[in-house]
Formats: sequence, C-alpha cells, structure tokens
Amino acid sequence: MQMGGRKLISLVLCVFAATVFSGCTNWKGEYDKLKAEHENLLGRYKRELGQKGELAEELSAKQQIIDELQSKIEQFKQSPGRATGFGEDYDVAFDASAGTITVTLQNRILFSAGEAKLKKATSRELDHIQSVLKSKYSGRQVDVVGHTDSDPIKKSDWKDNWELSAQRALTVLRYLAKRGIPPEQIRAVGRGQSQPIASNSTASGKARNRRVEIVVHIR
Repeated sequence: MQMGGRKLISLVLCVFAATVFSGCTNWKGEYDKLKAEHENLLGRYKRELGQKGELAEELSAKQQIIDELQSKIEQFKQSPGRATGFGEDYDVAFDASAGTITVTLQNRILFSAGEAKLKKATSRELDHIQSVLKSKYSGRQVDVVGHTDSDPIKKSDWKDNWELSAQRALTVLRYLAKRGIPPEQIRAVGRGQSQPIASNSTASGKARNRRVEIVVHIR
C-alpha cells in the first residue's frame, strides 16, 4: 500500500513538474515576443521623433522665409519706391498677387502731344530706370506699356490711339534696349485708351491716362 502511494505521489509530481516547466517555456516565449515588440516600438518611436525634429526644423525655416516675405510686402506697401530700388521720386506700385512692380511715367515727361519721339536724346528718368533694372532685376521680364487718353487722333498721322500708344512703347523699349536691357527680356505693348486710371472727362484725368508704364515681373 505504501509502495502504491509512493508511485502515485511520484506520478503526480511528474505531471506537476511537466506542467510547470511547460508553462515556464510558454512564459519565456511570451516574454521574448513582448520584448521584441517593445524594441520595435521603441525603434519606431525614435525614428518618428527624429522625423518630427527634421519636420520642425523645416517648418521653422519656411516660417522664417514667410516672415521675411511678409516684411518685404509691408515695406512695398508703405514705401514702394524705396523698397523696390526705384526711389521716392518715382510713381511705383507693387502688386503682390500679380507679382509685378510698375513704374509709371507721364507722357508729358517723355513726349510732346501727339508725338512718339522722345523730347530729348537722353532721358534722366529712363536712364535711372534702366540702371535699376540691370542692377536689381537682371533676367526679369519687363513690359513697356503705352497708354493714351480717349481723345481721337486728329492732328497727327497716327491711325488711332492704339498705334500711338504702341509706337511710344516701342520708343521707350528701344531706348532701354540700346542701353543694355537684353532684347529677350523686354517687350512693348500698346493699350491705347483701353485702361484709363482716371476719368477722361477732365483735363487732369486725361493727363494721368497719357502714360508709359514699365512693368517688371518679379516671379
């Protein structure tokens, strides 16, 4: 009876030991699995942390550029002549949405009534504009745009205001090109009376509409 009891106890102990050690083996496997997952997650976290750092630096650099551009835009708005380099003595407008700088010269400065030939062989105003274009806006597209008032052509040989405005624009273009503005960078446009900036019902309004614009495309 004692021998049978001992055998039973030994059998139970063997079963218990097998169960325990088998369980330990499962726990070790689970531990190794969880440890591997933890290391993978830690690696991903470090990589993402590094990427976040790079992204933060990139965002900071772009924000700095945006701030600088915003500052320049404010300068343009407050003092476009000084900010663009053309000077306070010139009628300068900056259009941020179009990406253009426009310098306006009244025709009385450059031309006699009904004429497309410059009043003088040299123009202080055009020489200054040419100098700024070469020094600050090299390679930028430049449009020379001629405008007139709404009075029909009567005392000259021009067919109409379109032709007069185009010829005046060409005169200014040739002046600038002769002094170093590359031909592929500049073009002439005649607008005639189609784009008034003032009422043509008054003499002062007509005078404002008779103009040549130097339009610099900055983007």
